[in-house]
Amino acid sequence: MQNATTVPELPKAGALNARATRFARRVALLTVILPLLGFLAAIILLWRRTVGPVDLLLLVTFYSLTILGVGVGFHRQLTHRAFQSNKVTKAIFAILGSMAAEGPVIFWVATHRRHHSFSDREGDPHSPHLHGEGVMNWLRGFWHSHSGWMLAPEMTGWAYYVPDLLQDKLIFRINRLYFLWISLGLAIPALLGGLLTWSWKGALLAFLWAGLVRIFLVHHTTWSINSICHIYGRRPFQNRDQSANNFWMALLSFGEGWHNNHHAFPTSAWHGLKWWEIDISGYVIRALEKVGLAWNVKVPSAAMIAKASRSGQPAMSATELSERSENRA
Repeated sequence: MQNATTVPELPKAGALNARATRFARRVALLTVILPLLGFLAAIILLWRRTVGPVDLLLLVTFYSLTILGVGVGFHRQLTHRAFQSNKVTKAIFAILGSMAAEGPVIFWVATHRRHHSFSDREGDPHSPHLHGEGVMNWLRGFWHSHSGWMLAPEMTGWAYYVPDLLQDKLIFRINRLYFLWISLGLAIPALLGGLLTWSWKGALLAFLWAGLVRIFLVHHTTWSINSICHIYGRRPFQNRDQSANNFWMALLSFGEGWHNNHHAFPTSAWHGLKWWEIDISGYVIRALEKVGLAWNVKVPSAAMIAKASRSGQPAMSATELSERSENRA
């Protein structure tokens, strides 16, 4: 029997890492499989035409909210610090991003900052280009970049990549409540579906369509930025990686598909750099700026864009966008 004054031996770092890796793999497996099963169930139900306008309205609404949470909150504000906002605005977008079930906010940001540090080189957690030549290796690379990397998780050092967020009490608390946000992201649509149709059937269908199917669609849209947008598309800027602009992915992801632009100007709040490059997340940030809910919005000037296009070199460092560089009405 252990003496009351004996201090128990702490697990070794390797054991902690192994335990964390197993837990991360199990969570990732559930994250991939459960929405997929929901999507398949929805396809089967479509044969019976059991989807109504309420289900579709809630699906579009929660898809839009959560993909903005990922793009505006997780990506542009927290990862790249492309703009600043008050605590309420920051919390809302971080919670909406968490409802997308792509991992806790600090994990997401750390992984993405690591991606930019080693983009399409050894150390990139989800590059499609590190698996050799040939069709089979190309398929392996595509699968790895799209979903496979989550099922073979690597530990990314938070102390190195996200020291700012570890000191942010608000974001740290949101990170710890990750599973609560996922649960609310499923429960709120179900509650609204039940109230709007005044039926249990309406609640269940809303849970399916605006919950599981919505998560499935958001997942594969944002994961396609890692896979498709590092394989196929236009490359107006000669970055040190294979990032590409893809019009269709930009539409579905609310602007994240202008991925070559983003890797050229990583701290820019706008990814659509030309008038026809639709960037809904950028429009939202612009609207927040107009009403005073966002400030220090970083955007490259026309001269910076032209210089980067001509030089054939990576467009700019983070410090070059430390101040707003374009005067906007």
